[in-house]
Amino acid sequence: MTIIIDQPDHFGIEAEEKIQNNEKELVLDGGFTLPEGSFLVPENNSFGHGFRDYDAESARQEGVENFYRINHISQSVDFVKRMRENYGKLDKVEMSIWECCELLNDVVDESDPDLDEPQIEHLLQTAEAIRRDYPNEDWLHLTGLIHDLGKVLLHPSFGELPQWAVVGDTYPLGCAFDESIVHHKYFKENADYNNPAYNTKYGIYFEGCGLNNVMMSWGHDDYMYLVAKENKTTLPSAALFIIRYHSFYALHRSGAYKHLMNEEDTENLKWLQIFNKYDLYSKSKVRIDVERVKPYYLSLIKKYFPEKLRW
Repeated sequence: MTIIIDQPDHFGIEAEEKIQNNEKELVLDGGFTLPEGSFLVPENNSFGHGFRDYDAESARQEGVENFYRINHISQSVDFVKRMRENYGKLDKVEMSIWECCELLNDVVDESDPDLDEPQIEHLLQTAEAIRRDYPNEDWLHLTGLIHDLGKVLLHPSFGELPQWAVVGDTYPLGCAFDESIVHHKYFKENADYNNPAYNTKYGIYFEGCGLNNVMMSWGHDDYMYLVAKENKTTLPSAALFIIRYHSFYALHRSGAYKHLMNEEDTENLKWLQIFNKYDLYSKSKVRIDVERVKPYYLSLIKKYFPEKLRW
């Protein structure tokens, strides 16, 4: 059975989805399918169409688990300090937002058990799904487009960092690793795991200190946040919050680390939780007519960013 989804021309979307199981599914406006009556995937992924299933047996899953093993052993306070000092200088490349989008055409995220499409497809899928449901929030459309641009760190121009230092779920350093973090068991081999300064609930932080004062594991989220902030974007704080914490699943899916949040974080988290359903559930075979939507996104880039950015 094949379903063709009609979309208004201005979205430039042509979608074709196949139902491969016997459960009743609902085709959503964003061009992807979920079982009827549910927009968010239950924790146990019980309906057979779950995303972020890190326990399913497959060759890809084995690679994802190995990715997280290396990630959890290697991401430490000292490592993140070195990365932020190096890449925070933004002295690698000068280019526009759209030029960066085009660099991602050949990037595949090895940490993602669901997505095996080029990153540019995911960016536009996310942005267009948001645009359809929130037509008046243009800043959110642009955030959907650029949220993963930090993955450009995988490009040779940036020194070819390994995937474990660019993609995957993010989490705080300098305090205890919460058990909700995927493949938590591998943290036992991390240099910070037994450090008494870092392995307590608060570690080097305090109640309500604000996530902006918390060191996150290094990757594309933190890097793109630095790029946007240091290039003086006029995007609202909620956009920067989304960019920096969209891979922080321990927070926005499991509710961990809320003791470190302040009032601004609490407000911005509401937008992140809206954004997350598009980031996660727009992963599909929806095809985007890039040339048709490009003028719209170029206009947003011009509105919120300088013509050239330091990366």
